[in-house]
Amino acid sequence: METGTSTSNSGSSSRNDSYEAIKNGSWFNQFRNGCNPWMARYAYGMIFLIANLLAWAARDYGQRALTEVTKFKNCKGGENCLGTEGVLRVSLGCFLFYFVMFLSTLGTSKTHSSRDRWHSGWWSAKLIMWPSLTIIPFLLPSTIIRLYGEIAHFGAGVFLLIQLISVISFITWLNECYQSKKDAERCHVHVMLLATTSYTVCIVGLILMYIWYAPDSSCLLNIFFITWTLFLLQLMTSIALHPKVNAGYLTPALMGLYVVFICWCAIRSEPVGESCNRKAAESNRTDWLTIISFVVALLAMVIATFSTGIDSQCFQFKKDTNNQGEEVEEEEDDVPYGYGFFHFVFATGAMYFAMLLIGWNTHHPMKKWTIDVGWTSTWVRIVNEWLAVCVYIWMLVAPIILKSKRQMTTET
Repeated sequence: METGTSTSNSGSSSRNDSYEAIKNGSWFNQFRNGCNPWMARYAYGMIFLIANLLAWAARDYGQRALTEVTKFKNCKGGENCLGTEGVLRVSLGCFLFYFVMFLSTLGTSKTHSSRDRWHSGWWSAKLIMWPSLTIIPFLLPSTIIRLYGEIAHFGAGVFLLIQLISVISFITWLNECYQSKKDAERCHVHVMLLATTSYTVCIVGLILMYIWYAPDSSCLLNIFFITWTLFLLQLMTSIALHPKVNAGYLTPALMGLYVVFICWCAIRSEPVGESCNRKAAESNRTDWLTIISFVVALLAMVIATFSTGIDSQCFQFKKDTNNQGEEVEEEEDDVPYGYGFFHFVFATGAMYFAMLLIGWNTHHPMKKWTIDVGWTSTWVRIVNEWLAVCVYIWMLVAPIILKSKRQMTTET
């Protein structure tokens, strides 16, 4: 009996050692060993990137594939499988693939389990499943695709919310990391330098937006967007530095960078014909700068989806503790990231890239080499900015409010 137990433990130890060797090995060793979750992340990211490129090709260059597309039953001469509907069909195929992976890997907690092997391996089966699920939406009628387009608005909103919480959690973690250092004096200098740089970039960015996007007093909407962003930056700083909160000046500075960036993206999403958007008017013709901007925006979206997908811990609101209240350390055979959450983020990301490529409007044609352009896109960005500030402020004041409620309960 003891021999069997010893053999089992040695076998488990051997598997963990080989797993750790794969994790810490070179990229070549990780790629050569197809069944490991670290290389699987990049494989799924590559599939997502290819789906983005297919959706873009269906929108901008679908006419060249018109003769092939007309073979599908529900394409009606190709018009229902190109442009906006083409994007939605590719997006639906991508969504189906990651949603199936989400359902089949949800709750995976240990490595070397069957679901872990399914997530990290079985690539021959997935190379059949993914193209099949991509083709299926092209066989569906337009009514189902339009219904998916409406649902995708909600799914894209969920993705933005997840991304928002992930960004705020990272900023909070960075601040706690600096505060927990033993050599506080050296870290204090680093925090001061990073915060000062962030605030400087915020102010310069706001000034440039006034110059570029609010050239005269008639641009009231852009003036409101920029001025309100400045107010929100001051509000976050004031609350963070309040004696009861005492969150320091690093987190509001980094959050200021984030909201200024969102405001800039929102104003850039305004239609080209607007007189207040001089930068958009200058880039009205398709040139190398427009193409580079499109490619960078597409890659940034894929990278954002990838980085958010592996950040499942920011949604672990309650940490595992033992009977003494101490935090339980991760075991060697625990999965390195939440597989289900990873695929869920990519599934909602599939809806998000569809909304970017059609400008959040299923009835609005998009110009070639453009992404996330239109008034709907602008207001989605602005609301996302305001929501980011609300979530950040709530994370600052929530502990104080909950603490005061507990005190009132104990007193009564």
